[in-house]
Amino acid sequence: MNRRLVAAIACRNQGSRLYGKPIQNLDVERGIRILDNIVDCLRTVDCIDEIVLGISEGIENEVFKNIAEVKGLRYVVGDQIDVLSRLVMCGQIAGATDIFRITSESPFLYFEPIENLWRRHQEEQADATFLDDIVDGCGFEIVSLKALEKSHAKGDIKHRSELCTLYIREHHQNFRIIKASPPMELIRKDLRLTVDNPEDLVVCRIVYNTFKSSTPRIPVTEIVAFLDANPKLIELTAPYTEAGYANMYRWGAQ
Repeated sequence: MNRRLVAAIACRNQGSRLYGKPIQNLDVERGIRILDNIVDCLRTVDCIDEIVLGISEGIENEVFKNIAEVKGLRYVVGDQIDVLSRLVMCGQIAGATDIFRITSESPFLYFEPIENLWRRHQEEQADATFLDDIVDGCGFEIVSLKALEKSHAKGDIKHRSELCTLYIREHHQNFRIIKASPPMELIRKDLRLTVDNPEDLVVCRIVYNTFKSSTPRIPVTEIVAFLDANPKLIELTAPYTEAGYANMYRWGAQ
């Protein structure tokens, strides 16, 4: 059977620390938003067959419908809390066998290994392939639609939240899982490249504008080198790194 990999991006504007994270501008002058750079980068990855937005219900999220229409993307609208259901709906509407998952507030994807990991995911008939332990915001997950559907059916409220693969991680013995590792230089728990706070946005804007000529494919290794050369930027987001990594990867007993 031919496998079909669909990138599903869950979108919502609610946020207690920073409202409208996916539509915050990386380039204020040109109006390039976080979600724009994500979509534009994904479109350069040959193995991703389609990108679908999983939009949360609510008038405040209508903007994502407009973005989808302008960019020629399909979208679904679903429950605000049940993020997992929106990812499943994205896969179903696009005829996916597998979902490529990233978050809508993380503009700089570690794109280089995607093709090889997708090939390995298929060859090993994996239910899930996780690229963990990378700079916060740069990793991704490839999960079969069947595994996500099973997670939704058997899991509870916490498993249907934004922790969409928590059920698989807690019941890893029941799934075929590939745990991929990034290069050592990208295992940096003192850094974060996801936008959850105003300070994160400041850093990501500076990074984007520094590497503007490389967009949308900005190598994360180059970003890390840039941040190391500018320690004041690392200090800006330092208060948020510990909590961010503590909640990131939750596994059941190994």
